[in-house]
Amino acid sequence: MELDTIAAISTPMGEGAIGIVRISGDDAIAIADRLYKGRRTLTEADTHTINYGHIVDPKTEETIEEVMISVMHAPRTFTKENLVEINCHGGLVSVNRVLQMALNEGARLAEPGEFTKRAFLNGRIDLSQAEGVMDLIRAKTDRAMNVAMSQVEGRLSSRIQKLRQELLETVAHVEVNIDYPEYDAEEMTLDILKEKAGYVRDEINHLLQTAQQGKILREGLSTVIIGRPNVGKSSLLNSLVHENKAIVTDIPGTTRDVIEEYVNVRGVPLRLLDTAGIRETEDVVEKIGVERSRKLVSEAELVLLVLNNNESLTEEDEKLLTISEGRDSIIIVNKTDLESKLDMERVKELAGSRTVLTTSLLKDEGIDELEEAIKELFFEGDLDSGDMTYVSNSRHIALLNQASRTIDDALSSVDAGMPVDMVQIDITKAWELLGEVIGDSVNESLIDQLFSQFCLGK
Repeated sequence: MELDTIAAISTPMGEGAIGIVRISGDDAIAIADRLYKGRRTLTEADTHTINYGHIVDPKTEETIEEVMISVMHAPRTFTKENLVEINCHGGLVSVNRVLQMALNEGARLAEPGEFTKRAFLNGRIDLSQAEGVMDLIRAKTDRAMNVAMSQVEGRLSSRIQKLRQELLETVAHVEVNIDYPEYDAEEMTLDILKEKAGYVRDEINHLLQTAQQGKILREGLSTVIIGRPNVGKSSLLNSLVHENKAIVTDIPGTTRDVIEEYVNVRGVPLRLLDTAGIRETEDVVEKIGVERSRKLVSEAELVLLVLNNNESLTEEDEKLLTISEGRDSIIIVNKTDLESKLDMERVKELAGSRTVLTTSLLKDEGIDELEEAIKELFFEGDLDSGDMTYVSNSRHIALLNQASRTIDDALSSVDAGMPVDMVQIDITKAWELLGEVIGDSVNESLIDQLFSQFCLGK
C-alpha cells in the first residue's frame, strides 16, 4: 500500500515547553532532512535516535528553530512508515512555522486521526486497538486509562480472535460434512457445532457482562443532582469536585441553569449535573431551568436527591422521591449540623430500597460514605479487580449482542432439526460480526467515520 507523506502538530495548541510536529510516510526523513542542519544529516542517522540541530529555511538560509528530531525507520514505527518527530519550542508561532515548512517541502496536512488510521491500514493495530487509542486520550480516571491501555495492548482483540477461530473450525467441520457426507456423520457434526457455538456464545455473554462497567469508565456516568432550592445541591457539587465551581448562597433559586462538571469518584468518572432547584416559580428564567432539571432526571443514569434535614418534608420533596423511583438513585439528607425537623421514617418509607445517607456539607461530613455508595452501586465493590478486559465501546457492545443472538439462532435451528448447511449461515454471520469488532470485515465509510473523531496529529 503506497500512501503519501503526511504532517501535523501532535501536541495541544497553545504555549508550552515543547511542541511536536510529526511527519509520516516514505519521504518523511528526506523532507525533514531538507530543513535540518546538524552534525550529520538525518538520512545518515541511525533509526530510533534523537538528533540535535536547527531548522533552517532552505530558501533564505534563515535559522527558524532549535530542535531535537527523532528519526524512526519503517516498519518499527507507530504507522509502520518512516516517521520523524520534530521537537521544537512550544507556542503557536514556533510549531506552526515548522509545520508550514514541512508542508512546503512536499508533505500533506494530515486528516484527523490519520496517523492512527495508517497504523490500522498497515496492519500494526486492529480497529479495536485504534479505538482504544482514542479512549486512552480521553480517559478521565486512572481506571479508565487502564481499561483503554488494555484495549490498546490487544487483550480484547486476542479474545475476539480466539472466538473467531473457534467458529471458523466449526464452519470448516460443517463444510466437510456437506462435501463428504460419507466420511463425517451429520450427528457428530451437529454435536461439535453445538459444543463450540455454545462455548463462543457463553464467552461473548461473559464479555457483555462487563459492558455496563466498561461503558461507564469510558463515557462517564450521567449524574444529576436534584432537590428543592437551598438544600445544598451546589455545595454537594463543590464537595465532589473539590473546588468552588457553583455559587452557593442562602438565596433560593441561585442556580438557574444546569452546571456540568466531570469528577472522579473512587475511580468512577461522573458527568455531574447540578440542576436548578425544582419548585413552582413565576420567574421566567428559573422556570426554564426547572423544566431542564425535570428532563435531565428522566435521562440520568444516577440521581442524587438532596433533602434538607432542617426542614419538614414537603409535598415537593415527596414528588421528587416519586419521580426518581425506578432509577439508580441515592437519597442525601443534608444539613445534619442543624436541628433535625425531617421525618426520617417517612423518607426511608418513600425511598424503599434506595440508599439513604446523611451529610453535613458545611462541615465536610458524609462525603466519603457517599463516594463509597456510588462505587458500590455500579461496581459492587469489584472496581479494583485485576481483569482489565472490559467491553466499553458502544459499537463493540452492539456487535457482540448481534453475534450472541445469531449464535442463539443457530443453536435453535439445530434443536429444530434444520439442515446443517442452513445452520452454517448463522455461524458464518457470527464470525463476520466478531470480525467487525477488530476491523477484519468492515466497510471503508465506517473506518473513515471512526478516525474522523480523533484529534489532528494522532
